[in-house]
Amino acid sequence: MSSSAAPFLISPSELKELTKSGVSILDASWYMPNIPRNPKEEFLSKRIPNAQYLDLDEVASPSELGLKHMMPEGRVFADACENFGIDPTTHVVIYDSMGILSSPRALFMFRAFGHEKSSILNGGLLRWEAEGLPIDSGPFTPSAKKATYPTPVLDETTIRDYDHMLTNSTLAPTDPVSELVLDARPRGRWLGSEPEPRPGIPSGHIPHSFSLPFTTFLQSNPVPNSSATFTTFLPPDEVREKLVGAVGVEYAEKIIKGERNVVATCGSGMTAGHVWLGLKLLGAQDIGLYDESWSGYAVRESSIIKTGEQ
Repeated sequence: MSSSAAPFLISPSELKELTKSGVSILDASWYMPNIPRNPKEEFLSKRIPNAQYLDLDEVASPSELGLKHMMPEGRVFADACENFGIDPTTHVVIYDSMGILSSPRALFMFRAFGHEKSSILNGGLLRWEAEGLPIDSGPFTPSAKKATYPTPVLDETTIRDYDHMLTNSTLAPTDPVSELVLDARPRGRWLGSEPEPRPGIPSGHIPHSFSLPFTTFLQSNPVPNSSATFTTFLPPDEVREKLVGAVGVEYAEKIIKGERNVVATCGSGMTAGHVWLGLKLLGAQDIGLYDESWSGYAVRESSIIKTGEQ
């Protein structure tokens, strides 16, 4: 839909340069339900100048299971863009407060609706601040810019539903018609040895899935004169090495060459965005995201749950 594609990742200095010619900046910070932090309050206390807050739990469609941050309907997405002053030609740059946590999911949403002129700030708010760039705080005034955003059509090839995942779970990765499932949850939850953070949901994994924790493609960076750190994506050659370590050389090469389709999943569809983006940085094309992820799969009685190694 947008006029041209933009890089998936940009640096703080690149974003600073973009602000001279016009760009829409969105803070998409989000935290796990067991983390006692409020991203909206933090946005008011510290943000990149002219940023607006994108609440991924609000720009979402209702779920029959009551799940949060499910992909929105096209009109819901378009209305949010109009409220932000974003039209289909706007370059949108998304960041979060951790470095790389929820911003890949937000980028996935924009790209799935055809808004190719979208990027994330690699390193997020902490890197921006660490590099000495300006910070705003206090009362926030929403964008007064008027924008029109025609209702976009979701690329249906980017989303997987439960029925698809259940059928796929019966197929071994060696079956050429199967999709390779990459699970971004911490390995202990995939193994079933550590509990899920959401009450009432057992740990374990979808049969034949691979464990690829969302931190696999990330590196930690120190904040100068502080004990804090922020995350950034590894360089593509290191991302490739990590992928090989998770799925093996043969599957990794097939994924990168587009010879095998991939589905990214996680706890609730949030950090699956890391898998999606990491593979995109390698040039992979056929990558879907299981929107409900483990929160939707594990609560259904018809689901088969595996624990331990493959």
